[in-house]
Amino acid sequence: MTVLDAPLDAPPELDEVEDLHRLPAADVLELLAGLVVERNRVDAQIAAVTRHAELTEAAEHDGLASMRSWLIGHLRLSAAEASRIVRAARLLGHVPHLAAAFAEGSVTAAQVDVVAGAMGESDRARAQEQGIDTGAFNRAFTAVAVSSPHQSLVVAVRAFADALDPDGPEPDPTEGRRLTLSRHADGSVSGRFDLDAIGGEKVRTALEAVVQADRPAGDLRTRAQRQADALVQLADNQLAAGELPVLRTVKPHVVVTIAAQDLVAEGAGPGSAATGFGAVISAARARWLACDGEVSRIVMGPDGTPLDVGRAHRVVTPALRRAVVARDRACVFAGCGAPHHSAEVHHLVHWAHGGQTSLANSALLCERHHSKVHHGFRVWRDPGGRWRTYRPDDTEIIIGPRIE
Repeated sequence: MTVLDAPLDAPPELDEVEDLHRLPAADVLELLAGLVVERNRVDAQIAAVTRHAELTEAAEHDGLASMRSWLIGHLRLSAAEASRIVRAARLLGHVPHLAAAFAEGSVTAAQVDVVAGAMGESDRARAQEQGIDTGAFNRAFTAVAVSSPHQSLVVAVRAFADALDPDGPEPDPTEGRRLTLSRHADGSVSGRFDLDAIGGEKVRTALEAVVQADRPAGDLRTRAQRQADALVQLADNQLAAGELPVLRTVKPHVVVTIAAQDLVAEGAGPGSAATGFGAVISAARARWLACDGEVSRIVMGPDGTPLDVGRAHRVVTPALRRAVVARDRACVFAGCGAPHHSAEVHHLVHWAHGGQTSLANSALLCERHHSKVHHGFRVWRDPGGRWRTYRPDDTEIIIGPRIE
């Protein structure tokens, strides 16, 4: 039975149950267990369809390079969730026992992801080179997944990794380094990192230097707070020094967009400004940043569009780029949204064909989609200020319901 052959028996809708409070506990738990089984089966079908779409390069129909980017841009999934689906899609064809259990609903997507993390394409190739029977591990993983706690599967999968590399990790310690940052709804950021012994020593030494240099009398900050402040101070020092790599002709700097009247007004002004990475901050915090920063004035039209910078240049000037970023914020190609610092300013009408280097003739596009619009795809900003994207056959790429 393939994943797509597995029948789906719709569980009872919650509104069909007159009152959950009247159900015996056993019935409530049975209902919940049934819902989880159906979710597992749906997840298995999603992985199967994703695999087919990846093999047939279906994402190219909408101008995107991968199913991961399509899932993020068109279905609004998080990057982590899209990656999990793609990993599962690539794995299931190589682990038939686990795939069957997934299709039946007795294995969860999280369990499949644990296996996928250790049995990627390169891992399977190494196993083949060493004569390791992946089929035996497939059967073992499936048996553990359907009958044991989640952590037991993690331990079992680790045994496969150990079998691939019985002599321990590779000598290059940098291969295990990881850093992830997540931005929350209020603009705050949390993160996690994993460093080797030497990398960790370097980071701790740098942080400790700042911590010990800033210990005013009466300081009530916790150790964790002092280290967080030291990390921000290290970033401040590097940005102020101007020695970081240049991004698209502009030195890295914190970008904050705020209306002039909010900048000069008094009061907190919550939600009045936005940073380059999309966090919404108060006017008070923007004023604080402006106290020791460069202020660039961009005159906005009555419809909220930045006005033309007024000079004609073949090469986009820093001032024009700032205006385009203020308007577009990210790649405007449908379903993309790549951040502005990795994007280029595209001439809608090429300057060689008479197009002006002006705001009205500019669009922010990432490198891939800049190439796409030079090979048949097209972007256009309608009179209402909404960017639209068209395929080479002039059909529009639409994400979600049409908003007129």
